[in-house]
Amino acid sequence: MLDKAAHENFPVAPFFVPRAWRTDLMAVYGYARLVDDIGDGDLPPGGADAELLGLDRDRADDALAMLDAFEADLERVFQPSGVPRHPLLRALCPTVRRHGLTPGPFRGLIEANRQDQRVRRYATYQELLDYCELSANPVGRLVLGITGTASPERIRRSDAICTALQIVEHLQDVAEDLRRDRIYLPAEDMKRFGVTEADLAAPRGGASVRALVAYEAERAVALLNEGTPLVGSVHGRLKVLLAGFVAGGRAALRAVAAAGHDVLPGPPRPTKLSLLREVGATLRREG
Repeated sequence: MLDKAAHENFPVAPFFVPRAWRTDLMAVYGYARLVDDIGDGDLPPGGADAELLGLDRDRADDALAMLDAFEADLERVFQPSGVPRHPLLRALCPTVRRHGLTPGPFRGLIEANRQDQRVRRYATYQELLDYCELSANPVGRLVLGITGTASPERIRRSDAICTALQIVEHLQDVAEDLRRDRIYLPAEDMKRFGVTEADLAAPRGGASVRALVAYEAERAVALLNEGTPLVGSVHGRLKVLLAGFVAGGRAALRAVAAAGHDVLPGPPRPTKLSLLREVGATLRREG
């Protein structure tokens, strides 16, 4: 589960941050990754996770039952003498106690994945933003909590960055999401650009699809611009870490643009070199 961190658009817990931070960031990442894998049906076969959570192995494919059981196990993390069943939640306990983290962000990630089981299409951009409030923004708030730097203004900037990163991931994964019968492109925008679901199922994106992706990418750029001053509000290694998050989004957007905004053949991914260049550019702007 934790090995998947290497495949994210942004550095999850890079070598240069303090070891204690790396441990805590990876504990939060493991939690978020497992919740997403439950919601997406991407757990390893065999039902071991279901058994760990106290369910019969044959219920491993029941995402809602798994999420309910996982949330019940999460509650043990916040009980003074609670001992969670799942090892990733046991690993989370020291992080929660060390930083006084609250249940809200963790519950939000679970609720986002419940929503994924019920909601397959989003009518408006605002509906998508509301979804990102559950699916993405809690992660940034947890990072601020771990690093002891949370404030109302920093949370606002962090939310903008996290929402942008979620939108970028949705743009990269249009084809994969459609195979799961999910579309995270607002229906109002699809209508505006004359894009149908059949267009999204094509091997390559036509002009209308590419124009729609470019439009949504510009929205992500605006959110990143709104959030980037967060980098300049902190110091030291945390500044570099947050610059990495912003740079991951910018590098991914450059990869999407380099593909002509045609994301249907497969997710355009940034190179490590492009990521490093964007980190440097972000630090120069916010230095």
